[in-house]
Amino acid sequence: MASTAPALVIDRADYADPRDAADLVALLDAYARDPMGGGEPLSDHARAHCVSGLAATPGAFSLIARRDGEAVGLANCLTGFSTFAAAPLVNIHDFAVLAQARGQGIGRALMQAIEAEALKRGATKITLEVLSGNAPARALYAACGFSDYQLDPTAGQAMFWQKRLQ
Repeated sequence: MASTAPALVIDRADYADPRDAADLVALLDAYARDPMGGGEPLSDHARAHCVSGLAATPGAFSLIARRDGEAVGLANCLTGFSTFAAAPLVNIHDFAVLAQARGQGIGRALMQAIEAEALKRGATKITLEVLSGNAPARALYAACGFSDYQLDPTAGQAMFWQKRLQ
């Protein structure tokens, strides 16, 4: 008797749908609690306002991966603009697969779904940030064609910096 693999479905989240909203917050909280997400749960403010904030952000979209109906992966993406290419770009702001679901192709499938959505939007590129110590994520991103970038090798590689305001 042949065994069947669990069905994996990746859909664009409907921010007005209670199930999608709850799954998005639960997946984002699991990511936040992971050491690669900072190791702390989402704040009450983030839990209460993340979905409505995404819904109010032009160009934002989220993809939820469900295996046999259970939410196991998330990508929150923001559409921006590449001035040098004079075309849209998609930034992957959050990317997470639940710990118990890792190593099963869910991350790769999410990356393919992001790329398909980016192409629909006419994007010239997809950007993301990754911690240097997150070897599994770096390996996935490299396997999907991502790399660090530089404009001129003598100027060095691009770095992502931040300044917290609140």
